[in-house]
Amino acid sequence: MALTTVEPPVQSTKSLAPPPDVITTPCDPWPRPYYLEDNLRRVAPYHFTYNTNVKERWRGRELLDIFREEFRDRPEEYYKDAIDTGKIQVNGQSSTRIAHVKNGDVISHTLHRHEPPVTAQPIGIVHEDDDMIVINKPAGVPVHPAGRYNYNSVVEIMRAQRGHQWNPLPCNRLDRLTSGVMFIGKHKKAAEALTEQLMGRTVRKEYVARVRGEFPAEDVVCEQPILQISPKLGLNRVRANGKQAKTVFKRLAYYPPKPPQPNTDIEEGPSKQGYSIVRCLPLTGRTHQLRVHLQFLGHPISNDPIYANRRVFGSALGHSVSTSDDDEDIMTRLARMGKDEIAEAVAYEDEMVADYNAKKAEKMTGELCEICDTPLYSDPGPHELGIYLHAKKYADADGRWGYETPLPAWALPPEGAKGPVEVTSESDPAKFVQAEVDFIE
Repeated sequence: MALTTVEPPVQSTKSLAPPPDVITTPCDPWPRPYYLEDNLRRVAPYHFTYNTNVKERWRGRELLDIFREEFRDRPEEYYKDAIDTGKIQVNGQSSTRIAHVKNGDVISHTLHRHEPPVTAQPIGIVHEDDDMIVINKPAGVPVHPAGRYNYNSVVEIMRAQRGHQWNPLPCNRLDRLTSGVMFIGKHKKAAEALTEQLMGRTVRKEYVARVRGEFPAEDVVCEQPILQISPKLGLNRVRANGKQAKTVFKRLAYYPPKPPQPNTDIEEGPSKQGYSIVRCLPLTGRTHQLRVHLQFLGHPISNDPIYANRRVFGSALGHSVSTSDDDEDIMTRLARMGKDEIAEAVAYEDEMVADYNAKKAEKMTGELCEICDTPLYSDPGPHELGIYLHAKKYADADGRWGYETPLPAWALPPEGAKGPVEVTSESDPAKFVQAEVDFIE
């Protein structure tokens, strides 16, 4: 099915506005301060106020302790100053660092917001009717505003396309780094009906992934349970006491390694392993299910910054081994990535090994914003704007409807090689139908 794209208006200037005399809550710049540059969608920095109801785990804790332990994007000295100067308030009033918050309190934080850039690739429209829009989400764009992302999110980009009062209602969620089919409700009734169907067991989901090494030629069923280890870091691992999870995998193609390049000192990587394109059919919907199962099978997604990162998991990358003994070490190493160090998963797994170190990666630059003294990040490199995981198709199990996209560019045969350029019914895993029946029963 052909895709169409619609681009929101972008501002031609990227000048910084001075802080307002009186900061209102919330501020809502319109049109959104987008501009396109270097194949990235950027957002000019702007003032913004977060309002957050006190979470249960925050109750009784000191205000500074909450910001120091729960938020990662600013140093502790920033939060001390923000509390002292009234940028952080409780119930609209200035507070102190040692004030204890309680149930019902609202914490406000006004800051000069710096959003990370995302890909300039537009949101593709797969299908649209009076009730919903089926989109092809670009990799690297979060669905909802979260963390450092606000206007650089699917919801806000679509709102910028269709008008300030339009409220897109996502019915399924993809990880920020994942691309592919998503459903956007146009009104509450349609969104609720579609969400209910998507959360049931009546929708068949198909993904494609590009993984390290030669995936087995026979169909693979992985039924390892998955446990969330750290919500803050987004880390999930196979655990006997985790939630039930089941995925069927079918290899579509294996592309052997290229001949080693002269004058390189890479010890291990695609020059010795090659990569596979794998069809993934999840029968459950656990967070990071495909990424965790593929890592456990010894074939992590090639450029996954978490689960294919040797500097986090070690040389085995968690293959067939996942115990709580090393959780703390893994979380400590993972917390450093993107701050003072460059995530190096790509240095081992991607075909661009030779010139990896010449590419930019998002990390702290040591420079400060001229308005708010916020530490600035460099731009993310191409390898950090998404991973090789794509939601290719969602279809009703009874065949009443189905929506799919073409294979992404990274899943097509490399230059000079032969391989599939589309997925056909003939490539359905032989074990999928039986596995689906067994699971539903």
